[in-house]
Amino acid sequence: MANAKQVLDVQVSKGITTAQSNEHQRNRSEKAEKYAMKKGNYDPTRKQLNFEIAPGGKIRPIDTSRSIPERMADILKHRGIKDPNEGLVEPKYRTVVNIIFGGSRERMHELAFGTQQVDFEEGADNSRIKRKGDIERWAKDVYSFVSRRYGEQNIAAFIVHLDELNPHVHCTLLPIKDGKFAYKEIFAGKDKFEYSERMKQLHTDFFAEVNTKWGMSRGRSIAETGARHRTTEEYRRMLSEECTTMEERIGRHQEVLSSLQSDIRLAERRVKGLTTMVENLEKAKAEKEAQLSAAEQDLKANKGDVAQLTVQIQELEKELQGITRQLADKQGKLQAADRQLADLKENMGAIEERTEELKEEAYRYSHDVHSKVDNLLKDALLESVVSEFRNVSAQMDISERQLFDGTLVQSIAEQGTEVMHCATLLFLGMVDDATTFAETHGGGGGGSDLKWGRDEDEDNRSWALRCMRMASRMMRPSIGKKSKR
Repeated sequence: MANAKQVLDVQVSKGITTAQSNEHQRNRSEKAEKYAMKKGNYDPTRKQLNFEIAPGGKIRPIDTSRSIPERMADILKHRGIKDPNEGLVEPKYRTVVNIIFGGSRERMHELAFGTQQVDFEEGADNSRIKRKGDIERWAKDVYSFVSRRYGEQNIAAFIVHLDELNPHVHCTLLPIKDGKFAYKEIFAGKDKFEYSERMKQLHTDFFAEVNTKWGMSRGRSIAETGARHRTTEEYRRMLSEECTTMEERIGRHQEVLSSLQSDIRLAERRVKGLTTMVENLEKAKAEKEAQLSAAEQDLKANKGDVAQLTVQIQELEKELQGITRQLADKQGKLQAADRQLADLKENMGAIEERTEELKEEAYRYSHDVHSKVDNLLKDALLESVVSEFRNVSAQMDISERQLFDGTLVQSIAEQGTEVMHCATLLFLGMVDDATTFAETHGGGGGGSDLKWGRDEDEDNRSWALRCMRMASRMMRPSIGKKSKR
């Protein structure tokens, strides 16, 4: 099939939540199912077409008896490997790599459904659709590729979704090597450049070992394009999952805070009760000691009946011993209760501090999402402006068109890719590379002997705009040449 490309997206995380697991396994509550239908492009009538590949490359319906976190825990327990995030209030180690495998929509539909006509409109009934064997064979090839490369024993889940707009695989992988978690060694490398090279090689190897057979070209990795291979619905779901995860973390902290507040109130009541008991026992002890001292003085001074005084002294000594034992017991318990209360208050302070940090993180994340959407809208606006300018300029006469000579909009409309690349090199301080690029791509009209660089007080926006304008000048043809329109 012409222009059919593979899709491979690697996402790393510090674990996987039950909510994310339920999403992968389609093990949602009725309420969550309704929400998913409302927010995502799911087709419940194709849900039965989903499947997973179990150890040994066996195809089976998705097993929902254990969540993916439970599967991971079983794998680690069986192999005697400790989860480094276990016991931490907030996970800090990257222990899960989720790889999404797929391809161009038309090709994936062909593998999954063959020539059957699937209605992708919302609310359509596709219960008659059958799963084709090609999608199973392709998925098994992908499973074998992952097993050879990362070890079958490290695959916690390998689930194929056919109920969304574009069929794809979710492979949940534990980055373990030699019996320990080693994400950096296996995936990241020593720096971002090595990571980029590894991702490019992963795409190349996946194409060579799997997708050559299935008629899909290599495609370009995220490391090369900077883009996410997601539909709008998938991207929106990804943002929703990340926001939900952050809300869950804040919710867990607030639950812990509520529990700690309850424990602190109980501990304070216990300390208060024990303090009262100790005070009463100390008072009773002082009274018994005074009575014993008085009886001993009477006996010594031969005041009263000797036998009666002796019995009284023995009873007071016995009572005093009992009070002393009780007092020691209550004092010990009071000390323990004081320590417990102090620990609870310390934990309370730490959790409150971390909760505030999470709220700030959520605010920053929200701001980041809005910024990304803002940039996306600006990109779309720029493309629209350029397209409209090209259409309008084609209808202008020469004098009207000359009004735009030398403008940035004309430069972007005529040489958008070249100007953007040249501006990027200038922004990064690669002036020589930018000059060489301009000269080898027909430019030469913007040369200057003046020093080029960023001013100390220049912000990113101003610097970027200046780079764009300089790139526009540099990409103009040399005198005597004429750019094509």
